[in-house]
Amino acid sequence: MDTTTINTQLVNTDLFDTDGAIYMGSQRDPAGCRVGLFGVPYDGTTSFRPGTRFGPGAIREVSNGLETYCPQLDQDLEDLNFADLGAVDIPFGAPEPVVTAVKQATETVLALGLKPLMLGGEHSISSGAVAAVAARHPDLVLVQLDAHADLRHEWLGASHSHACAMRRCLEVLPSQQLLQIAIRSGTREEFSELRNTGRLVAIERMTDALKPLRGQPMYLTVDLDWFDPAVMAGTGTPEPGGFLWGDFATLVDELRHHQLVAADVVELAPQLDPSGVSSVLASKVTRSLLMLLHQ
Repeated sequence: MDTTTINTQLVNTDLFDTDGAIYMGSQRDPAGCRVGLFGVPYDGTTSFRPGTRFGPGAIREVSNGLETYCPQLDQDLEDLNFADLGAVDIPFGAPEPVVTAVKQATETVLALGLKPLMLGGEHSISSGAVAAVAARHPDLVLVQLDAHADLRHEWLGASHSHACAMRRCLEVLPSQQLLQIAIRSGTREEFSELRNTGRLVAIERMTDALKPLRGQPMYLTVDLDWFDPAVMAGTGTPEPGGFLWGDFATLVDELRHHQLVAADVVELAPQLDPSGVSSVLASKVTRSLLMLLHQ
């Protein structure tokens, strides 16, 4: 039995549900692909406005409204080989089993020889994916786009709350290299830690801070509330003072020179934005990350 057959059997487990929409230009069969996209429809620890469980489906559903070609990266999805593996089959209720399921799903994607791109869902799921990727890349660098620091030890009695996402990621990140780009909300204690550790990177210094990390394996986690509510109304915890597509495009220009090995896009709550613009923005972020992971 050849490797392709073995790998295909790994995906044909109960980890993924392939019902529903598929991201434009993708295929279900991972054979010959370089990137594996999957969704995690979970929002069990949402602290303000729920609905991120609908995020992965919305990103897929609106993707066909975008062009397959990206002029910034000069790439076309039609020329790339990537698989949409479906949604992780997750349990209802507490976040801990969900994080475990995400870790197992990410390990499966890695075992296929694919770079993982996870669509959330809320941010609490990221630690499961980071743990799996860091096991393959002990020198992994984690870069966070987010309105919030997410460094609480617990929130509302839950240690795996979305408000604790980066705290949990640090626990599974051997390198302890975390860059938190232009965080604008958090507790006094969180901001004290951000400043004392040097993890907080101002938007004006983003490119300069990332350049020394060229050549190191990198995981990018994109909490969509990093964007300003003017362009990203569809998120559970919007925070004024955010960023626009041009700021993200600046990051994309720098990431072309990096070894991006995995990424996630989380915290889209599509029903909170009746215009649908938030879903389109999230889908376009996903398109850029697919292309960066494929290079």
